Parts: sequence; structure tokens; C-alpha cells
Amino acid sequence: MLRNSCRGVFAIAPWLVLMGMLALAGTGLSPVFGQEEEPATTTKAPADDAGDTSDTPAESQSMLMWLIETSGLIGAIILVISIFFVHRVVTLFLEFRPEIVAPPDLLEQIEGLLAKRDYNGVYQAAKKSESSLGQLLITGMTAMSSGLGEAREAMDRTGEAITVHMEKRISLLAVIGSLGPMIGLLGTLKGMIAAFSVIATSGTQIKPSEVAGAISEALVLTFEGVAISVPAIYLFAMFKDRVATLTVDVQNLSDELIRKMHAAAHAKTTPT
Repeated sequence: MLRNSCRGVFAIAPWLVLMGMLALAGTGLSPVFGQEEEPATTTKAPADDAGDTSDTPAESQSMLMWLIETSGLIGAIILVISIFFVHRVVTLFLEFRPEIVAPPDLLEQIEGLLAKRDYNGVYQAAKKSESSLGQLLITGMTAMSSGLGEAREAMDRTGEAITVHMEKRISLLAVIGSLGPMIGLLGTLKGMIAAFSVIATSGTQIKPSEVAGAISEALVLTFEGVAISVPAIYLFAMFKDRVATLTVDVQNLSDELIRKMHAAAHAKTTPT
């Protein structure tokens, strides 16, 4: 149990580190976008300041509002994908566990029924369970009448089907990992087009604020796309390895139980 908990902590550690980096980045940028620079010199007289309101500094903008406005529609799409990504990762962490694939209580119940030679009870217990171990045992016991070899081959085919089903559930992580940079690239192109449009239509006087705003939009959307892609690729590789480990373990366990059933049934029918 402690080992599985440690694995879960190390698995989500890169995601937590990434979120921490995002928070630090936001903290570092907030002074830039949250307040205006103070004027270097204040040579105007108080009377002139009171009568002239054209140099009044603009209202400060929070980092969050700047990020929302800069991200726009593409950033909203990345946010929706991120929410779905977090939901899928949490679901996979809960489902892809040894105690879910091969429940300890089911294994204990089956071993007790095997000791009593209650094969019908074993079949009923496996049928009631929705776990991978239960599916493999049902397949093996159904094909047991044709011999142990046929039962093992049927279990291998069922095990491959279970592996394919589990890999399909993690395939969306790979899709998100490859789709994130593409969406970020779309935002990059949009921002660069806007920046060059400002330069092209400004004539002799270029507005640096508009050019910088378009370039910052391009960079922010690129960063958001890569930020969701990195943990998605890492977690896809981690879950793929976990699927392989779980399926091999449950197939070996079910094969051992089928061997025990066959040996017990053969010993029972062998004349003394």
C-alpha cells in the first residue's frame, strides 16, 4: 500500500512542479502588468497637475485579467482541454490499481472455494465481479472442458482484449500531448499576424504597445499549449507502463488459479 502511494506521488510530481512554475511565473510577471512605472521626474507645478488630467496613469490591470484577455478564444479551448485532462488523469489513477484489477477479497474468496472444491461457487464469484481477474477466470473455466491448453489460450485472448481496452482509455492522453502544441502554434500564428498587421498599417509611426500586445499573445498561447503537452506525454508513458504491468500480473494470477483448478479436478477424478 505504501509502495503504491509513493508511486502515485512520484507520478503527479511533474504536474505539481509545472503548476508551481506557472504560479511563480505569474508572481514574477504581476508587478509588470499590475502597476505603472513611476515617472522619472515630476517637474510640473502643483497647479499644473491639478489642471491637467491628460497624464493621469491608467488603471492597473491584474495578471489574471491580462492573461484572460490575452488568451482569448484559443486560451479558452486550452482551458477546457486542461480540465478534461485533469479529470481523465484522476480517473485513471483511481481505476488502474492492482486492487481494482484483481480485488484481494475476490482472490481470498476464490482460494477458499478452491480449498472446498466448490468450482460452481468459484464461477459464480468470478461472474459477479467486474474485475479483469473475474473475466479471465470465467473465460478459463468455460474453456476448461476442452483441456488446460485451450483454457490458457482463451485466457490469453481475453487478456489481450483487456489490454487493448485499457490502452484505449489512455490514448486520449497521447492525443492531448500532440494536440496542445498545435493549438499553441495556432495562437502563435494569430499573434504574429496581428503584430505584423500593426506594423504594416501604422505608416511611419509604429505603436510599440500594440505590437508588444500581439507578440505577447503569441508567446502566451504557445506557453499554454506546451504546458499542457508536457505532463500529458509523461503521464501517457507512465500509464502505458502501468497497463502492461497490471495485465501481465493479472494474467499470471489467473493462469495460476486455473492450473490449481485443473490439478484439483484431475486429482479428484483420477482412480486410486
